[in-house]
Amino acid sequence: MAAFPDIPKVQFEGPQSDNPLAFRWYDPEEMIEGKSMKDHLRFTICYWHTFRGTGSDPFGGGTMLRPWDDGSDSVENACNRARVAFEFFEKLGAPYYAFHDRDVAPEGDSLATTNSNFESVAAVLKEEQQRTGIKLLWGTANMFSHPRYMHGAATTCNADVFAYCAAQVKKALEVTNDLGGENYVFWGGREGYQNLYNTDMKRELDHLAQFFHMAVDYAREIGFKGQFLIEPKPKEPTKHQYDSDAAACLNFLRAYDLMDHFKLNIETNHATLAGHTMMHELEYAGMQGGLGSIDANTGDLMLGWDTDQFPTDYYLTTQIMLVLLKYGLSPGGVNFDAKVRRESFEPLDLFYAHIGGMDAFAKGLKIAAAIRADDALGGFVSSRYASFDGGIGKQIESGAVGFQELEAYMLEKGDVTPNQSGRQEMLENVVNRYIDKF
Repeated sequence: MAAFPDIPKVQFEGPQSDNPLAFRWYDPEEMIEGKSMKDHLRFTICYWHTFRGTGSDPFGGGTMLRPWDDGSDSVENACNRARVAFEFFEKLGAPYYAFHDRDVAPEGDSLATTNSNFESVAAVLKEEQQRTGIKLLWGTANMFSHPRYMHGAATTCNADVFAYCAAQVKKALEVTNDLGGENYVFWGGREGYQNLYNTDMKRELDHLAQFFHMAVDYAREIGFKGQFLIEPKPKEPTKHQYDSDAAACLNFLRAYDLMDHFKLNIETNHATLAGHTMMHELEYAGMQGGLGSIDANTGDLMLGWDTDQFPTDYYLTTQIMLVLLKYGLSPGGVNFDAKVRRESFEPLDLFYAHIGGMDAFAKGLKIAAAIRADDALGGFVSSRYASFDGGIGKQIESGAVGFQELEAYMLEKGDVTPNQSGRQEMLENVVNRYIDKF
């Protein structure tokens, strides 16, 4: 029996539509810069928030109405939930989904039972993928919720816990591979520390790198061809996360000879918690060949924690798409790691939330493509750095001069060529004008 019998497949109706269950900007087949919107954006529904979120918070219990879910931890309930999830993906027209192992399948009283539960649900996921054509963008292992991970997973002080999380990732990798997953994500939920009085930071980071190398080796052993991704976050639940931002992650990967195997999955809300903009984090990862995927959400600037709200700000999505069009996104996607608000408790709200987020990114894509087509920003940037295209600037970039030559150059010249204005306000106005066009 259908879980959403009164909701038809969501269609594109154009910007004049006032139908809340239709796309106004997301036309999957519209071609932009030689590629369809569907292929540019690779929208992905994240299983955990959408089908496991309860609406609970530190001040109150769950509020979500999910008629298909009997509230039990049975494998039967998990399999039924998976079928409902694919009905949702299909009606929304999302080409991908992503999951945590413990969110799709219940944990048992032993690792063997847990693995068996996972295999049973994975069989249903595979059936549904074959039925619908919807693909797995990535899988991951939840190594932060269970009390065994109180001191971390790969960075734990308990060798048995390290061994357990290795076994957990081994199974998650196997299932991800069997389901044709295009990526595998590591989010170090408790890979960090609260206090240095009881922490050997170097040993923990060495262990984390060792763990990642083990994952690389095992992926090769089972023939997994997908991309490994790390998702940066500066805090929550630990006070100091080791994967605090793009710079910290890339430095870690270089230090431990892992750059050839990992890219980053950048999240908007995590970027702001790190004191950066999403555009900064994307550019930093992209310019170093480390941009693999993004989590599409936003935070509330009035609140200081990870609120995981759906993105609706066209200015934000335009900035994101300007960077994604520059560097590309595949093999990752635009993952809706976002949850409906506690007060939006009906199943219908899941559709409204995702439609709004998909439309916001589609409009951001169109705006960004128009800005690029007119070279409305790039031309200014090129001219701003023109002094490095010839003369002494070109010699600097080519490594042909050092301090002595530069001193001689300035002694002869006497003073610098006058600076030119950065025109920040004008450029912000330019972006606003393009947003106004759509």
